[in-house]
Amino acid sequence: MGLFRNYINQTRKPEGVLGKAMLNGMNSGHAKMADWGMSYLNISFPEKIADIGCGGGRNAAELMKKYPSAKMTALDHSPLSVQKTAEYNKSEIEKGRCKAVQGDVSALDLEKNAYDLATAFETVYFWKGLEKCFGQVYQVLKKDGVFMIVNESDGTDKTSLQFEKMIDGMKCHTVEKITSALKTAGFREIQSFHHETKSWITVIAKK
Repeated sequence: MGLFRNYINQTRKPEGVLGKAMLNGMNSGHAKMADWGMSYLNISFPEKIADIGCGGGRNAAELMKKYPSAKMTALDHSPLSVQKTAEYNKSEIEKGRCKAVQGDVSALDLEKNAYDLATAFETVYFWKGLEKCFGQVYQVLKKDGVFMIVNESDGTDKTSLQFEKMIDGMKCHTVEKITSALKTAGFREIQSFHHETKSWITVIAKK
């Protein structure tokens, strides 16, 4: 496997030197897309937020800025991502407002019926069995809790489909596939938004 392929495969589970470079790139390179997705959030004053697949920690920080009274749990299956997120959000962690934890979305070890908002930025490509993983998110949300998914790929764009062939375990999902899996998991009031000029999508569902 060449260096470029090694590097792009760090999107799945960052580790080592290449993983650190990837996480830095995620924080900067995905910022506009993440902010675009967050602009569709209309939830008021969430008490507890879970950012699942937190990557480099930038989006968790922005959510805390958007909702200054909320407490954040930032979760990732990569120890390096957890470390990076903790470093990025050091001040909020010291205040007791944020925690960065390692975990697996297919078996979420988070308090049930506890979160007002769960988010997943650029991560569901790697979730094994969308229905099962969405079901895990459903369980940790309160009644009327909101789950937001933001992806750079709409599941049909050529560039992402090319990366899908090169990155182990990656699967680009269409809005229709995501919506169907959310319904199977029990979610309702599902809305989707597609960027006017890019392949970016945001899907928002309620428990």
